[in-house]
Amino acid sequence: MIVTKIAGTLLRRRRLPFRLTNKTSFLFSKMPPTIRVNDPLIDSTDVAAEIEATLKQRIMILDGGMGTMIQSYHLEEEDFRGEEFKNHSHNLKGNNDFLSLTRPDIIEEIHRGYLEAGSDFIETNTFSGTSIAQADYGTENLVYRLNKTSAEIAKKAAIEVAVATGVKRYVAGAMGPTNRTLSISPSVENPGYRNITFDQLVESYAEQARGLLDGGSDVLMVETIFDTANAKAALFAIEQLFEKEYKPVPIFVSGTIVDKSGRTLSGQTTDGFVISVSHSKPLSIGLNCALGATEMRPFIEAVGLCTTSYVLCYPNAGLPNTFGGYDETPEMTAEHLKNFAKDGLVNLVGGCCGTTPAHIKAIAEAVKPFKPRPLPEDHYANAMNLSGLEPMRITPDTLFVNIGERCNVAGSRRFCRLIKEGKFEEALAVAKLQVENGAQVLDINMDEGMLDGVSSMSKFVNLISSEPEIAKVPLCIDSSNFDVIEAGLKCTQGKCIVNSISLKNGEEDFLEKAKIIKRYGAAVVVMAFDEEGQAAELEDKIKICTRSYNLLVSKINFNPNDIIFDPNILTVATGMEEHNNYGKYFIEATRAIKQTLPGARVSGGLSNFSFSFRGMDAIREAMHSVFLYHGIKGMGKGAKKQVTTDEWRNGNVEERLEYGLVKGIDKFVIEDTEEARQVWEWLEICLVQEKCSYLR
Repeated sequence: MIVTKIAGTLLRRRRLPFRLTNKTSFLFSKMPPTIRVNDPLIDSTDVAAEIEATLKQRIMILDGGMGTMIQSYHLEEEDFRGEEFKNHSHNLKGNNDFLSLTRPDIIEEIHRGYLEAGSDFIETNTFSGTSIAQADYGTENLVYRLNKTSAEIAKKAAIEVAVATGVKRYVAGAMGPTNRTLSISPSVENPGYRNITFDQLVESYAEQARGLLDGGSDVLMVETIFDTANAKAALFAIEQLFEKEYKPVPIFVSGTIVDKSGRTLSGQTTDGFVISVSHSKPLSIGLNCALGATEMRPFIEAVGLCTTSYVLCYPNAGLPNTFGGYDETPEMTAEHLKNFAKDGLVNLVGGCCGTTPAHIKAIAEAVKPFKPRPLPEDHYANAMNLSGLEPMRITPDTLFVNIGERCNVAGSRRFCRLIKEGKFEEALAVAKLQVENGAQVLDINMDEGMLDGVSSMSKFVNLISSEPEIAKVPLCIDSSNFDVIEAGLKCTQGKCIVNSISLKNGEEDFLEKAKIIKRYGAAVVVMAFDEEGQAAELEDKIKICTRSYNLLVSKINFNPNDIIFDPNILTVATGMEEHNNYGKYFIEATRAIKQTLPGARVSGGLSNFSFSFRGMDAIREAMHSVFLYHGIKGMGKGAKKQVTTDEWRNGNVEERLEYGLVKGIDKFVIEDTEEARQVWEWLEICLVQEKCSYLR
């Protein structure tokens, strides 16, 4: 009965986690006879809702360390090899995950110890359960089996203890960070080099996730994140599986702050980390490992301030001592986490390195009297949240954002020349100077006929990652080639902007690209361009932007705050009368977008406006100033109304004309221009007379 029930349940997930074999019967041979079909302690049609309901009622408990518990068994090489792998080509001692295949009794015993201590969740023994990590032991071909078996062992223990205690228990499929990193070069001499690619990580994580889901995991936990780019690859893989193969399960995400700087190993701040992974909509997000609870507290507070997800925290048993051990007693760890709970900081707590069932029992008892952290109001609900190494939030109060565009091969002759000559590290100076001069976002574009756009984009973005002073700001990955856009997205751990997509090739192409961008967690620039061409007239700009917005929001649930429209700043003063209102049309389209498309932002390529005057920088700069004045005035919430004053009229005619041009004041333009004409006419006469006198 029980085997049939579980099989039926997981068929609804579209894959069977258990094959109906003698092995399956063995797994359930110790099941108590009181278990019945439809027992809620065993099955649930909506695990996410069930877990969330519990999280609202009480602080839930995670288990403790697996590695340090395994060490307490003092296992030898033969334990890791077992009978099946006694002739394996590599040494296996230290490959803790492999014990799920060779010593499942030990792994189940550890799980059972944590469950009996009060854990609501037990993590599978799969921290290094990817082909990338297992390659060190020559066991990469066994990854699916390893993960599936690990989940089955945990599931068996969770069900048995649940039935014995009357409290539902859950299995969290552990997905560790691997032993490679996308954001840091393993070679000091070659900062742009990487020994792993995003695609390789996605493939490896997908294989692991399949095994964990087929083994019956209730939750997937992407944990101990020291490089957010790796985590984004894991989340990308999971999202693909949920879209194509599996019924979604809750996702937990846990980062690792390496020291009191509040940054991950790859240099990202806590806030930046949260922004970078929030597109996956994790049920819970938090921190684990590296630090003890005392050192971790300010960073857990920071997580709670910038997320509406449930906050989890499972620290080490203090900092390691000189021998690599952990000295914090169960009572000490429990007291620290009791204070977290008392102050309303957490929803899930547990332990990492050095913690034992005794620690988990003490923690569970210590936090039991306290209510869980209430989910806060989303303070950034109306913000566009971006990140490099550091967070950047564009709110309704943000008047203007500077996007540096000199790292664009079409926008900077020097940058283009350096890239063509392969002088990428020198080209970094262009990026650094822009950030130093106030660029809040960096636009990167490699669209040039003589360049391999994919390779150039990957190399340059990887180099940016090695320069904290540049990498601190978000990137705008800019290309007309979507393969180049993806190349850039695969190399950055922050939340980027993609520039751009449009309806040029129809709705299907538009939505497919938007889905991919969403899976990477990026914001997107949408051009006012459809199947009929580029929008020039005001009505067309509004119509195309509105259609695009509705498709993104209603069809694929794209976050409105992550949509940026470009209604096309087109060139004026071309000699064609119908072009003269193009600047005005852009500003009016911007106003309409802000009023009718909630959350959307607007950007534009300002240099297009004055292109008729190329080579005349003074005129172009003046035109840009006037345009920006009209484009951004009065848009900020609470902005003070400008007080009109005529004091500027006391200057000479040149000063008055300059002021009026910059501020967009045309009230006195006719009389000032006439006065200036008379002044210059008089000067010309004087010069002619002086010249004639000189010739005589």
